[in-house]
Amino acid sequence: MGTVTPLPLPSRGSQIGFERAELTRILDLYGRMVSAGHWRDYAIELGRDAAVFAAFRRAAERPEFRIEKRPALRARQGMWALVGEHGAVVKRGHELGPVLAPVERRLMKLVE
Repeated sequence: MGTVTPLPLPSRGSQIGFERAELTRILDLYGRMVSAGHWRDYAIELGRDAAVFAAFRRAAERPEFRIEKRPALRARQGMWALVGEHGAVVKRGHELGPVLAPVERRLMKLVE
């Protein structure tokens, strides 16, 4: 039999993540976009500098939108950013709700 070597656990505070309320808000938007037929897949990346939620139209493409949380920018421009498919920042802010507003507007439909 082989030897089992445990993986080193990251030290506390070394990885940025989403809080439960933030992830709930993001996944709620993701679910509505899936039911509207806009998105089909997502990915979450948790790193030392940022936590990123990426939403894809198809799995083989670049993400249509990335929602980034960068706590280091909290005091300056705001820690939340909505990044478009080509890497341009669509919206940046201190609160998650207004940053998600451009995506939520896509779900609105005109009623005659």
